[in-house]
Amino acid sequence: MTKKIENSLLFIWVVSFVAMLGSLYFSEIQQYEPCKLCWYQRILMYPIVIITTVAYIQKNARIAVTTAVFAIIGGCISIYHYGIQKFEFLSSSATTCGRVPCTGDYINWLGFITIPFLALIAFVLIAGASFYLLKASKEEQ
Repeated sequence: MTKKIENSLLFIWVVSFVAMLGSLYFSEIQQYEPCKLCWYQRILMYPIVIITTVAYIQKNARIAVTTAVFAIIGGCISIYHYGIQKFEFLSSSATTCGRVPCTGDYINWLGFITIPFLALIAFVLIAGASFYLLKASKEEQ
């Protein structure tokens, strides 16, 4: 395994770990109750931490397919979630999400950075690194 592949695995792990810690910070320390869409994003982000931990220890670059799939699905949910927070035409047709409305935004830094936006950035970084990892591992063979 080359250093580039090893660093890519480590990058995916760091991004997913920081995203996990961030979501836990908002829910457990700031006491922001996650909505249903936030839970779906967590369900897709948290396993990436565990999966890449094992892959890094085993030096297994084939895990990039799994992390890419998780990141793409999570990114799509994040885009939709961000859209119903920021665009009136989407939020007016959004269904009720449970006890906490999915249209609410606990944070709104600089007028556009919300929790789903932060999750989207993490999913995009993970997907990009996963595709790079797939390409690099094919070149190595």
